[in-house]
Amino acid sequence: MNQRLDSKREFSIIKRARSFVHAGKGIVLFLKTTHNAWIHILVTVSVLFLGWYFSISVIEWIVIIFAIGFVFVAETFNTAIEIDIDLTSPEYHPYARDTKDVAAGAVLIASIIAIIVGCLVFIPYVF
Repeated sequence: MNQRLDSKREFSIIKRARSFVHAGKGIVLFLKTTHNAWIHILVTVSVLFLGWYFSISVIEWIVIIFAIGFVFVAETFNTAIEIDIDLTSPEYHPYARDTKDVAAGAVLIASIIAIIVGCLVFIPYVF
C-alpha cells in the first residue's frame, strides 16, 4: 500500500494538535474578514444577557445556544465558500455570483430561524 496513505491513517497527538491550531487560525480569519460576524457577536452578547436577566430555563438555554451556533456555522461556511469562489473564479461569472448568493441565503435562513427561536423563548418573559 502507498506509504503516504498509511502515514495519514496513523493516529498522532501532534497531528491532532496541529488540526486544532489550524481550526483556531480559521476562526481568527473568519472574525477578521467577516464583518457580519461582529454583528452576530453583538446580537449573541445581547441574547446571552437577556437569558441571564430573565433566568431562562436550561432547555431554553440549550435551544438558544443551538440557534446561535447555527448562525455562526452558516456564516462560517458562507465565508469559506466566498474565499473559495474568489480563488477559483477571480473574474465575474454568473455561477460564482449565484454560489455566493445561495451561501448568503443560508445565513439569512439560519438568522431568521434564530430570530424565531429568540422570539419563542423571550416573548413570554417580556409580556
